[in-house]
Amino acid sequence: MSSIQHLACACGQLRLELEGEPIASVECCCDSCREAGARMARLPGARPVLSEYGTTHLVMQRKDRVRFVAGADQLRQFRLAPDAPTRRVVAACCNTPVFLEFESGHWLSLYGGLWREDALPPLQMRTMAGDLDDASALPDDVPNSKGRSLPFIARLLRAWIAMRFRVPKIAVAGDLRV
Repeated sequence: MSSIQHLACACGQLRLELEGEPIASVECCCDSCREAGARMARLPGARPVLSEYGTTHLVMQRKDRVRFVAGADQLRQFRLAPDAPTRRVVAACCNTPVFLEFESGHWLSLYGGLWREDALPPLQMRTMAGDLDDASALPDDVPNSKGRSLPFIARLLRAWIAMRFRVPKIAVAGDLRV
């Protein structure tokens, strides 16, 4: 029997369901996540996504286990550059950051702010710590990888195999100027 988690944006117009356990719960330290986090923080009413260390908490979930049950028409995307291989998606109704998606990825990296603090999957690792000016400022509560670690890549690969190498598409309603 699979567990179902119910999440929503800050105003509740966008609602989604997640089935099963996440691939991983990580904090990303990369330059792109920090830049995107700073841009999203400037949106009216937006929740901050960057921690005091400049990391972004992301919960990685298989795309085939994410369902938008209401408000999908509120999803808006932006890219840091026109040719960027990633897009960030926000609920336009209240500017809640929803997910980060790699162009050919089989997973969504959902922003940790979608969860109540007591329900957020526990942090398992930090990635891309090598992008920080001073990675020594990070706590040592979980592994702090300079890049994408082998355990990180292995989790993604296991999920993709379980999905039979499918890459579902996630539609959004339009673009967001950030």
